[in-house]
Amino acid sequence: MHTTPVVKVLAAWLLGLMLVGAAFIATVSVLNARLYSPEHQVGLYLDALHDGDGGKALGLLNASVPEGANPTLLDGDALRRASASLEDVDVGDAREAGADRVEVPVTYTLDGVGTTTVFPLQRTGTEWGFFNVWRFEQTVLPLVEVSALNSLEATVNGVPVGLPGGSAALATFYPAVITAQYEGTYFSAPERRAAVTNREAPPPPLALATEATPELTQAVADQLHAFLDACAEQTVFQPADCPFAYPTNERLAGDIAWSIEEYPAVSITPSDGEWLLAPLRGSARIETRLRDLFSGAVREVSETVPFEFGAELQVGEDAVTVTPVVRY
Repeated sequence: MHTTPVVKVLAAWLLGLMLVGAAFIATVSVLNARLYSPEHQVGLYLDALHDGDGGKALGLLNASVPEGANPTLLDGDALRRASASLEDVDVGDAREAGADRVEVPVTYTLDGVGTTTVFPLQRTGTEWGFFNVWRFEQTVLPLVEVSALNSLEATVNGVPVGLPGGSAALATFYPAVITAQYEGTYFSAPERRAAVTNREAPPPPLALATEATPELTQAVADQLHAFLDACAEQTVFQPADCPFAYPTNERLAGDIAWSIEEYPAVSITPSDGEWLLAPLRGSARIETRLRDLFSGAVREVSETVPFEFGAELQVGEDAVTVTPVVRY
């Protein structure tokens, strides 16, 4: 039986079409498994976090920002720093979670701690009728609350953030590490850190414990020393508006000289939006000569006089005012 040239041509075309079809099916299969896979969408989201591209990350995650939330952590340097410690990332295989739904587990270390986050996605249709379209299930970004004692600002992930009323709620992507601290001339607070690994478990609030800096303590001490030194310059038994005095019924028989033996230790604590000075305790020394009213005898006096007083403290951006409060 002879095969005509026409049949041979048709057979060749048919074989070619079958090969093309098989190649196309294989290509669609590969693209669906890679470029159009839910795992690929998760990888794109993680890359956007690493690049600090908040707009892209927000669109990929299919997330909304809570109303009134501070957006500082959602873009740029603050976002890049949030994912800087994200290492050893492994995007696992998608697992079925219902009709047209999957869950993609991602294991990683964040701030040195091994963690897994599961991202839910759903198939929303196809592109050009062949390629699956996967999209993260809609969500709302978690919030991290940052507060600072007696401060209206903090530094969060290296970026200054205002704290109206002493606190702010910042929206954040995940996984992420949030750091907060405050460093001013007169007050500072050590860094606090929190890891955000999913939407359902927001981190505990980052409450900054603001404390007086050595610069503030020294500025207060300098003013207290100047006040007490001025008191010691007065050559009377009871220096005016000062916390120490020397009561006596004897007559003065020489000059009076005061000196400060021990200056008060300075302790500054926060209270209801203000900074309070702890009671100030110290001692002065009086040197003089006194004559007894009855015998006329003169004696040398060199005595320690303990004292205690309070002071009001006002701290501005670049000025410190200490107002002693002396009660008799």
